[in-house]
Parts: sequence; C-alpha cells; structure tokens
Amino acid sequence: MEIIEHETKKEMVKQLGIIDCDVHQSVNSYEDLKPYLPRSWWNRLGGEGYGVGSGGVFPGPNYPSPVGILREDSYPENGAPGSDIEFTKKQLLDEYGIEYAILTGAALHLSVLANADFASSMASAYNQWTAEKWLNADSRFKGSIIIAPQDPKEAAKEIDRWSSHPNFIQVQMGGAAKMPYGDRYFDPIFEACERNSLPLAIHPGAEGDGVSHPLTPLGHVQHYIERHCVLPQTIMTHLITMVFQGVFNKFPGLKVVVLEYGIAWMPHMMWRMDKNYKGLRMEVPWLEKRPSDYIREHVRLATQPIEEPDKIGQLDQIIEMMGTDKMVMFSSDYPHWDFDSPKASLNLIKDKNLKNRILRDNAKEFYGL
Repeated sequence: MEIIEHETKKEMVKQLGIIDCDVHQSVNSYEDLKPYLPRSWWNRLGGEGYGVGSGGVFPGPNYPSPVGILREDSYPENGAPGSDIEFTKKQLLDEYGIEYAILTGAALHLSVLANADFASSMASAYNQWTAEKWLNADSRFKGSIIIAPQDPKEAAKEIDRWSSHPNFIQVQMGGAAKMPYGDRYFDPIFEACERNSLPLAIHPGAEGDGVSHPLTPLGHVQHYIERHCVLPQTIMTHLITMVFQGVFNKFPGLKVVVLEYGIAWMPHMMWRMDKNYKGLRMEVPWLEKRPSDYIREHVRLATQPIEEPDKIGQLDQIIEMMGTDKMVMFSSDYPHWDFDSPKASLNLIKDKNLKNRILRDNAKEFYGL
C-alpha cells in the first residue's frame, strides 16, 4: 500500500509541471570560463601560489559545512555536481517532472571579491558560458543574469547586454555585500532591471567572507549551523532598507525574488515594519502605503530551505499571515546537500490549492512562463 501511495504521489508531481526557482548549474572547472574571460584574468582562475579558496578564484569560506555542500549522489560519472547537463536533466528535471528549472549558477562569491573589475568580468564570462552551454541544451532551462554589485554601472551594462535573450528571465546577485541594498549606490542595477522588465533575485552564499561584513550585527559566529540559522538577518536588512529608503517608489516596476533564505521570518518582519511606520512615518514621507503592501507587491520568496514546524497546516498559517497566497514559489536548491524534494518538502502544507500555487502557479504568473 505504501509503495502504491508513493508512486501515485510521484505521478501527480510529474503531471503538475513544477517550476523550480533555484537550480545550480556549475562549471566543471573554472578553466571552462577561459574562452569567455580576458586573458589578463586567467592567472586568477587558479594556479600554485595565487589566492586561497576554490582554485584561487574566491575567498575560502569562514564557515565550511561539516556535511559538505553537495549531495553525495549528485556527482556524475565525470565532473562536478551540476556540471553535466544530461545528468542534471535525468536526476532532477525528468525525475520530478520539472517544467522549468531556473538556473542560479555557482558563482555565489562574486559579490565579496575585492577587485570589482575581476568580479564583473567573471559574471560576464559565466553568463556567456550559461547561454552557450545550458540555455541552448533544453528549453526547460531558464537563466539568471549574474552580476557583480560592487560596480553597479557595469552591472547595469551586463543586464542590458543579455536582456533580449529569450531564456534569461531574471537578474541575480549575492546577498553578501558591503552595504544594504536599499542604498542609492545600487540604483543603476534597479533601474536596469526595471528598464528591461527583469526581476532581481538575491541569493546567499558568501556572507561573512571576503570583503563582506560579519554575518551578524554582533560579529562572527563560530559554526556552520549557526550561520545557517541566522542567514535571514541578511535578507531582512536588505528588504527593510529597500522599502524605507524608497527603492520601490523610485522603481515601481522592480520585482525582487528572495532565494534560499526560507520563508517563516517574513510575517514578523512585515508586522514590525508596519508597526514602526505608524509612529515614524514622518521620517520616510515618500512612502505612499504600508511597508507590508510594498513587500506583497514587489517581493517573492522561494521555499528552500523551508522551515519544518511540528504540525501539518502551520506553514499554511505562516503563509496566510503574509496576506497573500502568491508570494511563495518552490525551489529545490539542487544539487546542494539540503536539497528539497518537491515530493516531500511541502508535505506539511495542508491546503492542496496552496501547494499547487507554490509548486507551479505563482512562478508561472510571476515570470510569465
């Protein structure tokens, strides 16, 4: 009986046509980017005596995971997880009936590199590699235009460069940064996203590394598990500053996608913003509505790593507290160690219609797929 139920659920998932909003494609080696990168940067792709971390490209992580970063079963016969297109299609797209997989890359440390020119060149190379190798391979793959926020004007050029490509459907930058994203310094990025009608995704990966600030307002934590728990503080800061510093007033067409920060922190943040706005609105006279209204209109959340409360239906309540059933979209975070299966990760959601909205409908409407 259990086998029949499992197979039935599996077929239902396949028939639904899931949209996965966070799938990490990866180069097998940074050597793969050489054809797309100016020769002057080649020595930074690795080599003895140059730099630290992964092949000398990125700073070493302050918080290495004790269980590794990648699924143990995600290694293809030859290469790194996420580097083999056919293996990814078989293990993820075909296995779960993924209608569209939004590629979010593996260049998550670009935003913490000290050299903005190198970071921008790496982003450009990664985008060209993605377009040629992945977006031409299968119509189910949709891409993210990777940018380096250290140089907003150059990032805007990169957005304009790829905006007409039919399979790049959003812009993406790291959550680790030198300052909150509400600062007007980043306006060229927001303007380019709005000009090209592309959502902006913010993804963690390097908080506390490189030139970014410590992970918390109190400084560094000691363990990876602590880092994993406090990450939402980063995105809460970004969103609070974006609302109160008027980003969505200046750029009313801007949409933001929050990837890999979970979802349960959102109601608390919205309530706190609204409460404080009642008493302090004279400080932000450009706001034309409640902060939570800006969030509901402009921001979407991807599920992974979704919180797991004790009782079925409690996640339904959390989403109800957000004031809309359109904010949350499914993501698996393939091929990372805490991969969320579409067959299991939403089992604690009781409402089937809500589950369908999360697995497919919300992303389909948001991205216009």
